Amino acid sequence: QVQLVESGGGLVQPGGALRLSCAASGFSFALAVMSWYRQAPGKQRELVASVAPSDVRNYADSLKGRFTISRDNAKNTVFLQMNSLKPEDTAVYYCARPSRNVWGQGTQVTVSS
Repeated sequence: QVQLVESGGGLVQPGGALRLSCAASGFSFALAVMSWYRQAPGKQRELVASVAPSDVRNYADSLKGRFTISRDNAKNTVFLQMNSLKPEDTAVYYCARPSRNVWGQGTQVTVSS
């Protein structure tokens, strides 16, 4: 069964950090482009970052320097390290294998004092 399970979301103060994890199963993870998306209330879902099997990484221009995507193929897990968080980063964050339209259930990140 193809599955993506996110974890690590929560409430954090502005300027804080969170690390999201996404555990994958049911497919050849090491061969897959993996991505993180987010959707804020009232807004469209947007791409945050992607990492290719070669470990080439791409980021939304507005997030470069604060967010880092990484992968651990031995653990079938993709991570999103988020630093210097801002209230506008508040959203539900989704892990995805977009080429196969596979999505996790999402994890809520709230940045608020």
